[in-house]
Amino acid sequence: MLVLVTGGAGFIGATTAAALLEAGHDVVVLDDLSTGHADAVPDGAELVVGDLRDPATVAGIVGARPVDACLHFAALIEAGESMRAPERFFTVNTGGSATLLQVLLEHGVSRFVLSSTAAVYGQPDRVPIDEDDTLAPTNAYGESKLLVERMLAWHHRIHGLRTASLRYFNAAGATPGRPERHDPESHLIPIVLQVAAGRRDHVAIFGTDYPTPDGTAVRDYVHVADLADAHVRALEALDDHGHLICNLGNGRGFSVREVVEAAREVTGHPIPAEEAPRRPGDPAELVASSRRANELLGWQPRHTDLHDLVADAWREAGALA
Repeated sequence: MLVLVTGGAGFIGATTAAALLEAGHDVVVLDDLSTGHADAVPDGAELVVGDLRDPATVAGIVGARPVDACLHFAALIEAGESMRAPERFFTVNTGGSATLLQVLLEHGVSRFVLSSTAAVYGQPDRVPIDEDDTLAPTNAYGESKLLVERMLAWHHRIHGLRTASLRYFNAAGATPGRPERHDPESHLIPIVLQVAAGRRDHVAIFGTDYPTPDGTAVRDYVHVADLADAHVRALEALDDHGHLICNLGNGRGFSVREVVEAAREVTGHPIPAEEAPRRPGDPAELVASSRRANELLGWQPRHTDLHDLVADAWREAGALA
């Protein structure tokens, strides 16, 4: 298949673009490079620099090539920022997706895989979280993605668009040549590794009184290579399924203290940590049930050891430096 990958110069998008090529697909990447990196786009993929909110840009791609499918990663992702400027998230994430879908449908693109998020659940009713659990986002980022999922359901129902929404938890690790690099960085593992590399003085532990084994928040970390594998599988599973929604997670959680300690062991650096108050809206525990992805996609995460996740991220962070 010829696959359009929006946001394919970003951490997860570029890793997935490489996995698509390895699986025998052809790839066109659309990215405005506002947060992505051209050097992350794999050899063999065509890069088009542009904004997916511009219908002419998207039409210029899908009108000139027989594009079969779109994997949609392009989005604003910082949940905290979404509570300061929700209008940006609805404009870019929701409105941009609506524009993209309209042009794809006009040009006969028949498959669409959405990079969605566990933020659609908000404060979970239970863990592990199942796809049928309550959808109640606690930030505008999660709401902006949930609205896209709802659009996809209607496009499938009315136009027959074959869709998959993949709700993943905390992307982690790295693959060769494609480290995680955001500016500013807000994800725990890269922040901890920045402390180890001397780029920060300490890591803040937000909340030490949660009802968890060590009092710190627990999160489900899933390797970016496993996420990429799931996207390729979801694209191909649309042969047999018209509309899919699947969680993607490691299946177990690691606390903030466990992540910091693993990073100390991997890097050999002390990594000072300072306790700080809880952040409003942070759940105590977020862990996915990936049973449906296993059943429908044949997907099983392969990189589940916390030390391996941290070691991969550290290796690539060092290579970047």
